Amino acid sequence: MSKGSPGPTPGFLVWRLANKWRVAVDRAVAPLGLTHAQYSLVASLHGMQRLGERPNQRQLADHIGLEALYVSKLARALESAGLIERTRDPRDPRAMQLALTEQGQAVTRQAIAVVQELHQQLLEPLGGVDAPRTSAFTDELTTLLDAPLAPSIPNDQTTQGATP
Repeated sequence: MSKGSPGPTPGFLVWRLANKWRVAVDRAVAPLGLTHAQYSLVASLHGMQRLGERPNQRQLADHIGLEALYVSKLARALESAGLIERTRDPRDPRAMQLALTEQGQAVTRQAIAVVQELHQQLLEPLGGVDAPRTSAFTDELTTLLDAPLAPSIPNDQTTQGATP
């Protein structure tokens, strides 16, 4: 929260909400042997595969919004668990393509159902998943996510001591 602000800032509220939802998803998918980050990877991969895509780790990282190195670490763990397979990308031998295994598809379908039920619960204060308020909320979040960030300003005397 910022000094002089009568209440929490939007950034603080987004951070709190993101943490609340991450914890809720972590708890919901834990019985399936997944974390929230792993769920994000397998659910996104599931959706991309349904569209006929076989993304490499970089493409999936860009889609999810995670660092490629973190996606690589998640992918190795999911490969060890038998949920995904990693193969060399024929278009780029340095890149690894990802695909769900049969077991991965089954676990992912279960996880998606669990998370969809959780989202209904989390969005109930707005009227539920299909409510107009939820649609407006989603539009606002999308607007914020689509806005490009300004380049970083070097830490010089004009920025020292300033708060974001």
